[in-house]
Amino acid sequence: MRTVAVDAAQNRTGLQARSAQVSKGKGPFTIILLALLFEFGRPQEIIPGIKVIPFASLLDGLLILSVLNAGKFNLAKKQTKFWVALFALMVVHVPIAVNNFWAAMLVKDMFLTFGLYLGIITFVDSLDRFNRVMKVWLGVHAILAVLGVLNHGQGVGGWLGDENDFCMEMDVAAAFALFMMSSKGVGVSRPMYIGLLCLFVLAAMATMSRGGFIGLAAVGIYWWIRSPNKIMPIFLGIIVVMFMALAAPDAYWERIKSTTDEENLSSEGGGTGAARLYTWGIGLEMFFHNPIIGVGQGNFPWTFEEYQGDRTWEGKSLAGRAAHSMYFTLLPELGLVGLAIFLGMLVNSFKDLKWVSHAAVECEVPTRHKIRVIETTDEIRRRNGIRSALFLARAIEAGFIAYLVASIFVATLYYPTFWVLVAFSVALRNCVANEVESEGEQREHALGARSLGKVRRSTFSSGAKEEFRPS
Repeated sequence: MRTVAVDAAQNRTGLQARSAQVSKGKGPFTIILLALLFEFGRPQEIIPGIKVIPFASLLDGLLILSVLNAGKFNLAKKQTKFWVALFALMVVHVPIAVNNFWAAMLVKDMFLTFGLYLGIITFVDSLDRFNRVMKVWLGVHAILAVLGVLNHGQGVGGWLGDENDFCMEMDVAAAFALFMMSSKGVGVSRPMYIGLLCLFVLAAMATMSRGGFIGLAAVGIYWWIRSPNKIMPIFLGIIVVMFMALAAPDAYWERIKSTTDEENLSSEGGGTGAARLYTWGIGLEMFFHNPIIGVGQGNFPWTFEEYQGDRTWEGKSLAGRAAHSMYFTLLPELGLVGLAIFLGMLVNSFKDLKWVSHAAVECEVPTRHKIRVIETTDEIRRRNGIRSALFLARAIEAGFIAYLVASIFVATLYYPTFWVLVAFSVALRNCVANEVESEGEQREHALGARSLGKVRRSTFSSGAKEEFRPS
């Protein structure tokens, strides 16, 4: 707890310093937008000739250098500490893994993803910037969705080339569109969000992914749980289901129905579900023999044959294939230590989003000495921005839900999706905290100019509260 004396000159200096910091971060912020474009939009897979240039890697590397150059690298955030722990675990595996090359390559890939994470939590430092990131992120996914529909469910390439991986990403995008319909901070109308939602759902259906369908259903259920008005989700859900019924071919619904068919789950029927269950069983054996740190990142396919032994799947070995599940990649490859790191990042991200939600709910028009304060246009804009952060927090939560459910059936652990959602969680809390602090400084400045007294600002784990003490 600390007492802040009202000093107009000091507050003015603080606001000017913050404005200068925002100005100095314009270059890195532009790099973040480009990095999101090349990592998720992947124009290098579409435009001939530019794939030879590793744009995404170069941009992520530039972000690391920008953070170091700005002197802003620190371990204050728990998620960053878990990143360091993850790298320590991965580095240990490089010399001892069966396939050292893949273990080393994944260390490199994850380090570059860490660069994008650092850039987002460092330079996306205002709600205005965060909303601009959301516009770009949603716009990139809208383009991906259109291309996915035109390509009959196939992604643009790279880590988004497989239809199941692509569907997972569309599920996450649909979660954002669904929850951000009520937000006024991003500058997109509700009909536009509904259009984006239908587009993302259409792209997900084009993939014919059964796991992706379950991910969409989980997002819908989570929206209903989180919505204070239980009627609106049901009404919109009916509209979405009607849209799906009209847009989806009969083959789509037949494939969804086959999820639990005996033929799909039986080894005799040769179904993909049965093949996954067989693969996961070998993965569990791999985990039980290496429970602490696992067999090493990227080494599930290369260690599979050792644990498969003389067994085969319909007369052939499945060695060399991915686990087809994020969870059965995480446990065998990184063990209980990796699981603890993953859960640590996830839990602390939800804690950050919970903090943002509380700050947004408690953001009411202030009073001073039982007199309602008349706010300026900037103060109203800032307060509305903080309120809109509630829907952004809900959108990120739903994005996590979509990822966690859809990833039951696809090996997405080392894709950027989860790690960028973690970065969004940290950045959103930073942005809201900055806005709350700036709002408090401006109030104190206004009060100080009138020599009314002091503002006692108390900081608790649940947030910050102020008490005005008149002279």
